[in-house]
Amino acid sequence: MKVVDKIALVLIIIGAINWGLIALFNLDLVALLFGDMTIVSRIVYGLVGLAGLWGIKLLFDD
Repeated sequence: MKVVDKIALVLIIIGAINWGLIALFNLDLVALLFGDMTIVSRIVYGLVGLAGLWGIKLLFDD
């Protein structure tokens, strides 16, 4: 597994945990840590989204 794949997987896990916290406790951890829609939180959301798209590629790798 390449380094990029591992980074993407970590970001996908972070995104999944954040969505789980939102669903269970109405707690957005990214917004709590970095502020509500600040530039940093938007970058984190964007990286998680890109990692999700990269994760589609991981489905088809051997």
